[in-house]
Amino acid sequence: MKHPIDGVEAFIQIAELGSFNKAAEKLHVTQTGLTRRIQRLESHVGLKLLDRTTRTVALTSIGREFLPEAKRMVDEVGRSFDRLKTISRFSTGDIAIASVPSLMYGRLPRILRTYATQHPHNRVEILDRTSILVIEAVRRRQAEFGLHVQPPNQPDLHNEVLVRDPFVAYCRTDHPLAGKAAIAWAELADFDLITLGGSSGNRLLMEAQLARSGIEVRTKFVVEYFSSAIGLASEGLGVAILVASIVENLRPDLAQIPLVDPVIDRPVSVIRRHGETLTPAAQALYSLIARDLGPLGGA
Repeated sequence: MKHPIDGVEAFIQIAELGSFNKAAEKLHVTQTGLTRRIQRLESHVGLKLLDRTTRTVALTSIGREFLPEAKRMVDEVGRSFDRLKTISRFSTGDIAIASVPSLMYGRLPRILRTYATQHPHNRVEILDRTSILVIEAVRRRQAEFGLHVQPPNQPDLHNEVLVRDPFVAYCRTDHPLAGKAAIAWAELADFDLITLGGSSGNRLLMEAQLARSGIEVRTKFVVEYFSSAIGLASEGLGVAILVASIVENLRPDLAQIPLVDPVIDRPVSVIRRHGETLTPAAQALYSLIARDLGPLGGA
């Protein structure tokens, strides 16, 4: 049985005003409606809380004992509603999101800085994972939403593509390819390449697109992190095949060259669970990302 909070409020007003009529007026209900609230409350607790005659109303001994607790109960309910209103109005609360690590190299940190300025009391936990694990984190409710680079095609997830992030080549400025305006994928056959590991969504997407075009490339070094690929490229160990979104952190000793024939880009998407409303705090960040992520790396 539900706790009859309206009956508790009615009980407090009757106790404080000493009158059913005055209590009914204050609560904007009829005396009949007020009587029903009290009856439901007394039925719920199984005890008589008020003694009422045609002229007087008084608390029973149990009613007098219950009154302080009733006031605390109503006050706590009021505070709970106030907290909910604050959460709704100011989008407060801690949130967890999931993201592929590569997005932390581009515009996302600036979006998070804006969010932190607008919501200084909110804590954001970022689960940086591969695309497959981002999808799982959202599905398992470890994250309210996720940023990834592989369309999940899952009926339980809503997927919104925000921007397409093209693959580019990174090499030292003294590399033979550094001065080119663009590089065809087939031209890379004669050069050592640095790519991400097979579990990377970027790697899987790149291989699938190249296979459809009948193009093979030679990988010399396989790494797990963008920073590792950039480090190897800066030492002249090969050409790093990454995405344009990290251009904002490009080292001065490296050149970025667009890759063409074919142009391959990854869809940067935000996913969340179908049919579930985000918390106000998460919705505020979601809206910022959807509005401001924009073309990464100026691409």
